[in-house]
Amino acid sequence: MKVIVFDIGGTLMEYKGMPLSWLDYYKTAFEFVRSELGLDITDDDIDKSYKVLKNYNPRINPREHDISPNVIFSAATDHWQGNFAVSDVIDKFFASMNLTAHIYSETLDFLDKLKSEGYKIAALTDVAIGMPDELHKSYFAELIPYFDMYVSSISCGYRKPNPKGLQDIADYFGVNADEMIMIGDEEKDIKTAKRFGCISILINRSNRNVEFEQDYTITDLNGLWEVLK
Repeated sequence: MKVIVFDIGGTLMEYKGMPLSWLDYYKTAFEFVRSELGLDITDDDIDKSYKVLKNYNPRINPREHDISPNVIFSAATDHWQGNFAVSDVIDKFFASMNLTAHIYSETLDFLDKLKSEGYKIAALTDVAIGMPDELHKSYFAELIPYFDMYVSSISCGYRKPNPKGLQDIADYFGVNADEMIMIGDEEKDIKTAKRFGCISILINRSNRNVEFEQDYTITDLNGLWEVLK
């Protein structure tokens, strides 16, 4: 193996207190935007914005291509009256969530050792709906220096399980699929690896009773050493 590709959320770190779906946060986030920007919009306006944003959520309406934050929030606020910048709406929307990132205890030491062994390290991550990629990266800034290549659903244009991100990584390093490993905590990570043709590893930190036809299962990152042997 030459290249190890990691999902980020649930694999290398997690957002504390956040559910798998962010739908419950949408309305309160829009209410925060209204308050912070002093906008004259009604609760009905917020309900309409919620429905638009919900419609873009791929867990509700599955899609593999990704859409830029500006396009999504322009659509969600198209019916609002008054003067405002979509970029300000995006900033306040995500600021309201007070996301706190927690990097798993073994992550940094593990990545250090992996690099010292000569492996190339890449990230393949889906960005939260409507979140700018730079904001997404800011939550795990400590991890960025470890990646020889960072690919997101925004930068490659596709969300998992589309294998476009893995193909971009393979092309960048000049390797074949059988020289790569993909590690993630969700079914879509395993499906991405399967569709691309590389080894798939499920990291199951909470010992869930799940089976996604992954090649290997580990309970923390250190379990990868046994696979590499």
